[in-house]
Amino acid sequence: MNKFLTSLLSVLCASFLLASSAYAADAKKAAAPATPAAAAPAAPAEKPALLDLNSATQEELAQLPKIGEVRSAAIIKGRPYKGKNDLVTKKIIPNDVYAGIKDLVIAKQPPKEEKKKK
Repeated sequence: MNKFLTSLLSVLCASFLLASSAYAADAKKAAAPATPAAAAPAAPAEKPALLDLNSATQEELAQLPKIGEVRSAAIIKGRPYKGKNDLVTKKIIPNDVYAGIKDLVIAKQPPKEEKKKK
C-alpha cells in the first residue's frame, strides 16, 4: 500500500508540474502580440502646435493654463527669450505655473544672418 501511495503521489506531482508549465506557456502566448502590427503602439494623437513665446499674441498667451491677461502682458514685456525656462529665470512666472505650460510653449530663435564677406 505504501508503494502504491508513493507512486500515486509521484504521478500527481508530475501531472501538476506538466499542467503548470503548459499554463505558463499559454499565458506567455496570450501576452505576446499575435502580429507585428498588434505589437506597434497605437498612433499617438497629433500634438498641438507649440506656442512660440517670442511671437505669440497676448490673446494666444492668455489662453495658456494659469496665464491670463496680466501674465501674458508680462511675458510679452520680457521678450526675447532664449529658452522657455527664461520665464522662470527672469521671474516672469512662478515654477508651478511654468510646470503647467512648459510642454505647450517653445522659444524659437530668429534665423542667424550670414555675415557678408568683404
